Amino acid sequence: MDIISEKRTRVQLREYDVIDTETTDFPHTYPGYDDAWSQDKFEKKFKVNIIKKEDLNLEYDMIGVDAAITNAIRRILLAEIPTMAVEKVFIYNNTSIVQDEVLAHRLGLIPIKADPRLFEYRQEGDAEGTAEDTLEFQLQIKCTKNPHAPKDATTPEDLFKNSKVYSGHMKWIPIENQGELYKDSDIKTVYDDILIAKLRPGHELDMKMHCVKGIGKDHAKFSPVATASYRLLPEITLLREIEGEQADRLAKCFSNGVIEVVNYPDGRRVAKVKNARKDTCSRNVFQHDDLKDSVKLTRVKDHFICSVESTGALPPDTLVCEAIKVLMGKCRLFLNELDSAGVGRL
Repeated sequence: MDIISEKRTRVQLREYDVIDTETTDFPHTYPGYDDAWSQDKFEKKFKVNIIKKEDLNLEYDMIGVDAAITNAIRRILLAEIPTMAVEKVFIYNNTSIVQDEVLAHRLGLIPIKADPRLFEYRQEGDAEGTAEDTLEFQLQIKCTKNPHAPKDATTPEDLFKNSKVYSGHMKWIPIENQGELYKDSDIKTVYDDILIAKLRPGHELDMKMHCVKGIGKDHAKFSPVATASYRLLPEITLLREIEGEQADRLAKCFSNGVIEVVNYPDGRRVAKVKNARKDTCSRNVFQHDDLKDSVKLTRVKDHFICSVESTGALPPDTLVCEAIKVLMGKCRLFLNELDSAGVGRL
């Protein structure tokens, strides 16, 4: 790869700085390179590879796009994909040591398993809500002494009943015809073991909660993801053969699995790059004077490793698809605005 091609396509990590971070694939940036945008060229280059897919976690690669596109999807995931969350708490009785305001805040942060696409946004000023825009939960629990506790018991779990209130104690109460439309497994808290409060004999909670549809930029409790991030694909190039004790030290400079030491039949132990993808951008190798000129660290500018962790309301792959739909809607709106203003498209 020539110097200009490397500057165009790679970010270089050096001992004290990071260079070539800017995007330069624009027309006339470098002589001899046709960097004019074309849809055919983009379609040939653009790829999405699913690396890992689990119930709550998704890792995928986006190849052939600018950082702005990847970051737009990340921001939409955080702030513009709706979920259902507790918005109003009607407290009839709270004799625990947790204040009403703190208790309501904790309840709002409990993720609710309900498909937000099946519900409407609640109208402003509507205090009661309807089956189309509201889910109702009830929490009724009282702590009492355990008459059957062992004589040598010392823990609250043995001494008392209902000493801890968990999210699993929240029960869904169908509104109108919701009981016919949804099963109990469709509407519930994502996790049953989230601690809400600790009680002692005489303490009691009695409350009703209304869950509504909202988005993360209104309140973080509506954000459908715990984390959404991306990073550039790492590249590690060994500029010379590194053997023996140096190879062992080189492997320790990186995360586990990045560098492996291979035993050759002639007895030599040589360092090889096993999986650069696992590198976490460490530059520890530059601390070793005899190694720092033997390794080149770069990142591919248009290859993004994206990670999405869902809170559980929707699967992570569904969230990414919904984020792309929102981004497409924004693009259509922008193009319509250009057309209405009489501005020609490129």
